[in-house]
Amino acid sequence: MFDRFATLTTPHLADACLRAGIPVRCAPTGVRALAPGMRIAGRVLPAVHSGSVDVFLEAVSAAQPGDVLVADNGGRLDEACIGDLAVLDAAAGGVSGIVIWGLHRDSADIAQLGMPLFSLGTLPTGPQRLDPRVPDALTTARVGEWAVTRADAVFGDDDGVLFVPLERVEELLEVAAGIAATEGRQADLIRAGTSLRDQVRFGDYLAARAIRPDLTFRDHLRGVGGEIEV
Repeated sequence: MFDRFATLTTPHLADACLRAGIPVRCAPTGVRALAPGMRIAGRVLPAVHSGSVDVFLEAVSAAQPGDVLVADNGGRLDEACIGDLAVLDAAAGGVSGIVIWGLHRDSADIAQLGMPLFSLGTLPTGPQRLDPRVPDALTTARVGEWAVTRADAVFGDDDGVLFVPLERVEELLEVAAGIAATEGRQADLIRAGTSLRDQVRFGDYLAARAIRPDLTFRDHLRGVGGEIEV
């Protein structure tokens, strides 16, 4: 999965979801990579934090190689729920990346470890509470408005984090690869002197819209042909 994603981006996958009629489930925009260039692609390994790191250790104990730990700390901004030791243990357990709906700490040490990590940011203090553990702590994690499980895959890059159904991953990667190839050809044409406006026959669209004010650009693109990506 990670290798197939290597030449793609989360925008390609988001567009693929739209084309395939799959809901686009993006993590909130505040969930960003610890460092530029970090990328993740793998099956979701969910864990809900309630004040103690043991839930992450237990999740990692059941991890399959390449899984991405999705740590749900309710989007809290008053504590960091994962630090360098938890990250190091996750890496040793075969986890390929971490997404936190909350904060992390030990940024410098984590950056040196090289484990891709996405979170809402960083804070020096860890949790100072211990709440009751929820019954589905190891089966479902929330990130923003989305609930994700082992039936989901997660992808992340400099544009953010995206969740997709695991059973549709191969299909979506194939569609995304086609979108990327089309956009590459369009970019080459622009560099060679054929503007995007010319490629999509934008003048024809404006003329047709003057006659039919209800004509949308999407309708026009369908008439131009399915190879156009805008």
